[in-house]
Amino acid sequence: MTPGVISGVLRAQLRLEARDRCGYCQTQQALAYGPLEVDHIIPVAAGGADALENLWLACRPCNQYKGAQTTGLDPQSGEQVRLFNPRLDAWRQHFVWSTDGTHVIGTTACGRATVAALNLNNPFAVETRRHWARAGWHPPQD
Repeated sequence: MTPGVISGVLRAQLRLEARDRCGYCQTQQALAYGPLEVDHIIPVAAGGADALENLWLACRPCNQYKGAQTTGLDPQSGEQVRLFNPRLDAWRQHFVWSTDGTHVIGTTACGRATVAALNLNNPFAVETRRHWARAGWHPPQD
């Protein structure tokens, strides 16, 4: 495979493993405005590979906010910690949804740092989730 080019087979495998949703904010492909992107968990610039083990799906906002970050500041402790890794970490061990389904709440240092670094509760995301929740489409139940 040419470096930097993700094959259709690899993309299909990612869609299956990620259950067609963003690994960070859990936005489902069916609700995303545009295709989910392939995120390099460890950025290529930091030595990350185009291998399945280093890839996951992310919505465009999450992928752009994440950029080349692999660590972030936990707003509670003030410590620099690793960001959530959707390939290795279970989402529900680091995050919960607010009761109205509009906000992602970090429950661990890793979760809190990820919420802050990826701006998971930016005003646009919160308002969009509000509409999805009213329609019964959000948050994901699994």
